[in-house]
Amino acid sequence: MLNNINPKNIEKVFITASGGPFNKYPLTKFKNITINQALKHPNWQMGKKITIDSATLMNKVFEIIEAKKIFNFKYNELNILVHPNSYVHAIVKFKNGLTKILIHDTNMKIPIFNSFYSNFEKKIKTKNLDLNILNNLDFKNVNLIKFPVVKILKNLPRKNSLFETVIVSANDKLVELFLQKKISFQNISKILISFVNAMEFKKYKKISPKNVDQITKLSEYVSLKIKNMDI
Repeated sequence: MLNNINPKNIEKVFITASGGPFNKYPLTKFKNITINQALKHPNWQMGKKITIDSATLMNKVFEIIEAKKIFNFKYNELNILVHPNSYVHAIVKFKNGLTKILIHDTNMKIPIFNSFYSNFEKKIKTKNLDLNILNNLDFKNVNLIKFPVVKILKNLPRKNSLFETVIVSANDKLVELFLQKKISFQNISKILISFVNAMEFKKYKKISPKNVDQITKLSEYVSLKIKNMDI
């Protein structure tokens, strides 16, 4: 959608999230969420790790970080909107007043296809435009009480740093512990937020990654730190 477009001409980008299986789930029941419930995504069929990230909305935190790095945006130019139908995937507002919306079915073949053939050299069969969904887009802001991991975005450094490695590695390990039934669903977000706010790891906001070995060692340390936590 942003191929051959100068990011300087863009005012805002909205990335959509379905809200996963718990978008309308009562907050009072979050403490009893099971693995099977968290793995029942309403729109997509994915692997366990990404499905849990979708249930916490951590996948959108990663997408915001990726969009910032790939297209050289500022974090305040990137936003998340909850869109349960998963039909609109991004909205881009330009400084000239125009707004473009990216729409397609919940089929990963479409974005994968377009990552290879971005200049319309090839065609792919897709479904017709669904006007029923377009007439009921149902956009909402993220409920930060249900999905507190999104608040992590406010604490990210502007420049590339090892702090992103801390976030990714901590989340990886916590999702793993949840799938092993060692922590609750709510504790994924709770522990992750407290972990990345710890003084020990804040220093990595000011350290730029120099090589893969440095990133790997920090990732291993973060994973071990969480494994040894008294949870």
